[in-house]
Amino acid sequence: MTSFRLSSGGRIERATTLGFTFDGRPLEGHPGDTLASALLANGVQLVGRSFKYHRPRGILTAGAAEPNALVTTGSGGRTEPNTRATMIELYEQQVAETRRMNGFLERIATALEKREK
Repeated sequence: MTSFRLSSGGRIERATTLGFTFDGRPLEGHPGDTLASALLANGVQLVGRSFKYHRPRGILTAGAAEPNALVTTGSGGRTEPNTRATMIELYEQQVAETRRMNGFLERIATALEKREK
């Protein structure tokens, strides 16, 4: 897996890895990551779509004002919808999903990969 993470700097503990899933896909991050930073480090750029025209949306800001990266965290009876990925600290075995996508982002990502080739 290609890492898009800087080799040094920040407050991330690079010696330890944390496993988490995003839309059912297993990914890895580090203590000190937010969910958004771990997604970006794993090359995940599409995290939602616009409400009106369903255009793909990515992570735009690094703080509480993030308009695009709203995810559902947890599983079963312990889910929390509409949480900003930039405000969630990454932890081991975390489960996060995009909201109401039904495979939409996977189809967009596949189409973009084909276009780049």
